[in-house]
Amino acid sequence: MAEQRLAMRTQFPASAESLKPRLKKAPEFPILEKQNWLIHLHYIRKDYEACKDVIKEQLQETQGLCEYAIYVQALIFRLEGNIQESLELFQTCAVLSPQSADNLKQVARSLFLLGKHKAATEVYNEAAKLNQKDWEICHNLGVCYIYLKQLDKAQDQLHNALHLNRHDLTYIMLGKIHLLEGDLDKAIEIYKKAVEFSPENTELLTTLGLLYLQLGIYQKAFEHLGNALTYDPTNYKAILAAGSMMQTHGDFDVALTKYRIVACAVPESPPLWNNIGMCFFGKKKYVAAISCLKRANYLAPFDWKILYNLGLVHLTLQQYASAFHFLSAAISFQPKVGELYMLLAVALTNLDDTENARRAYAEAVRLDKCNPLVNLNYAVLLYNQGEERGALAQYQEMEKKVNLLKDSSSLEFDPEMVEMAQKLGAALQVGEALVWTKPVKDPKSKQRTTSTSKAASFQQPLGSNQALGQAMSSAAAYRKLPSGVGGTSQLTKPPSLPLEPEPTVEAQPTEASAQIREK
Repeated sequence: MAEQRLAMRTQFPASAESLKPRLKKAPEFPILEKQNWLIHLHYIRKDYEACKDVIKEQLQETQGLCEYAIYVQALIFRLEGNIQESLELFQTCAVLSPQSADNLKQVARSLFLLGKHKAATEVYNEAAKLNQKDWEICHNLGVCYIYLKQLDKAQDQLHNALHLNRHDLTYIMLGKIHLLEGDLDKAIEIYKKAVEFSPENTELLTTLGLLYLQLGIYQKAFEHLGNALTYDPTNYKAILAAGSMMQTHGDFDVALTKYRIVACAVPESPPLWNNIGMCFFGKKKYVAAISCLKRANYLAPFDWKILYNLGLVHLTLQQYASAFHFLSAAISFQPKVGELYMLLAVALTNLDDTENARRAYAEAVRLDKCNPLVNLNYAVLLYNQGEERGALAQYQEMEKKVNLLKDSSSLEFDPEMVEMAQKLGAALQVGEALVWTKPVKDPKSKQRTTSTSKAASFQQPLGSNQALGQAMSSAAAYRKLPSGVGGTSQLTKPPSLPLEPEPTVEAQPTEASAQIREK
């Protein structure tokens, strides 16, 4: 009894904590998702081989039902260039989770990369039904419609994307639509809004500067290009554009200095070598000009403007067979430029093929409605052939074009062109009907174009059967390729990216202004 009493005395009262129910163990992840964290970790570290090993193990354990593993495997396939395999895996994800807009966006992106733009738009429209406030879907739909040449629908979708979320890339694509439509004013307005939204984006600043340069608004072009160089002093596109502006105004040595900088960044740029060649042409270093232009032609054999310039330089050197070769090639790529036919006619005339020369002049007159030099050259040929009536008709047509140019701009005509027209007028007994503007005395000012019309190309002195033209070159817009799809910082599906197609509109090297006259 004593021992029992002692045992009862030594018992401690139960604590309050022991009365509480014990906590359960942490719930285990379902087998489908237990290694998703490891897959994500390897993916964002770009350790794709290890990531594929974990994905393979995960899919074996889940019998191919782990959606995240399949999704990341499809992303890796796309990065490796296996677009068709990635499409099939994304379609599997869409079957496993049919209410996921992300899966449908990735399916549509793979279709886009395969060139199936119509199918991509259908899938994007299905994704839009699941998520109506996703700017990325609207943006990508607009890009697909651009490729389908449905520009109205593309504009609507891109405007919807801007309404949901303003983004630089959406502004760029909307501006390209207006450039495709040939509406430079609307394109400039779009890019101005884009620059207001993102004032440090050098691509936007450079593009806006190039558009102003194309319109001949040099002050604003210089301002925006200067801003682009302020934020990125190594921006070769802006440097190339600034050099072309100096070249346009006759500062060939300064332009060549700028081009040396660009040559270090993009030594295989066709517009760069075209512009360098035309700088040498302006300095009357014709052998160097031909060498640079032929290098540009080697790098871009289908660029008709480089072929145009090559034909012009060969005409200057009185190498008429070579000029005919390059001008014929340029016409095969761009058959609707009247000046090309005019230069070809000059080459044919000097090759004693007057019949084909007359046909080329007739085509040039039909295509070019604003360049009086075409009619003047044609009139000279007809007069030399004894057809005074036809020459008179072309002379009168030239007068009409000159009067229109005088009314629409302050263009100053080349003195030798004026002299030639006056001599021809006296020979045809039509008097001095033309009221020509007085030629300027400063040779550099003759090189400036004061009109955006193609007819503004008569500033340099002419030589007998020569083309002593001044290069009017603009910079070419180059765009870096988009980087690959990156991972996210948290365990979610890496997002699909907005589509970035290759640029549909680029600034190209413009042709030299042709100035030809017949004997």
